[in-house]
Amino acid sequence: MGQSVPLSLICDNVRDPGNLGTILRCAAAAGCQDVLLTKGCVDAWEPKVLRSAMGAHFRLPIFPSLDWKDIQKQLPSPVTVHVADNCSGAERAGQEVGDLEVQESKRQLKAGDYGWVSTRPNRKYVRYEDYDSDSEQDSDAELSLPKVDTRLYHERWAQSNTALVIGGETHGLSLEALQLAEKTLGQRLFIPVVPWVDSLNSAMAASILLFEGRRQLLNLTETSEKKVKA
Repeated sequence: MGQSVPLSLICDNVRDPGNLGTILRCAAAAGCQDVLLTKGCVDAWEPKVLRSAMGAHFRLPIFPSLDWKDIQKQLPSPVTVHVADNCSGAERAGQEVGDLEVQESKRQLKAGDYGWVSTRPNRKYVRYEDYDSDSEQDSDAELSLPKVDTRLYHERWAQSNTALVIGGETHGLSLEALQLAEKTLGQRLFIPVVPWVDSLNSAMAASILLFEGRRQLLNLTETSEKKVKA
C-alpha cells in the first residue's frame, strides 16, 4: 500500500502559501508521481509553503513555474486530465452579481467566489457563450468555454496516467486547464456537500480527490493482478 500511483497533480494559480504547502503534503501522502505548478502559483520554496508541506518537497518531484505547453510536455502520453471545479459557478454568478462582474466571471471560473463544490451537479455538459474578449477584434465573436463532462468524485475517473488540476481560490481554473481536460477527454470532478455548506477550500478538495484517485488506481492494479493469476 506504500507505492506511488500514476497520478500527477497540477496546481493552477494556487497563490496562498498555506494552501499550496498543504496540497503538496497531501500529494506526497497520496503517492502522486509528481506535482506541476503553473507560473501563477506562489513560490514552492516560500517559507510558509515549506512549513505547511512538512517535508513533502523532498518526497516527490515538484516542477515550478510552468506554462501550459511545458505542462503538456511533462505529462505522460497518453494521459487523462481532470479538473476540480464548481460546474455551476457561472450560472449562479448571474443571479448574485452585476453585469460587469458577470462578464468577468464568464471569462474565468472563480473557485473563491463560488466554492470548489456546489450543492447539486449541473447538466452533463456545460457551455457558456457570449462573454467579452479582451481583444477589440474579437469582441463581437461568439466564444465558449470548453465542454467538459461532470462526474461525481467517487465514480470511476482515475485510470492509468491520470492528472488532476486544482485551481487557486482567488483566480480559479485557467481556460487552458479546461481546454486540456476537454482535449484529453477528462471531466469536472464534483464533490457534493449538504445544502447549507457551499464551499470547500482548494487544499480540502485536493485531499479528497487525490486519495479517491489513489484508491481507484490501486483497485485497478489489484483487479489486473487477480486476472493475471487466474
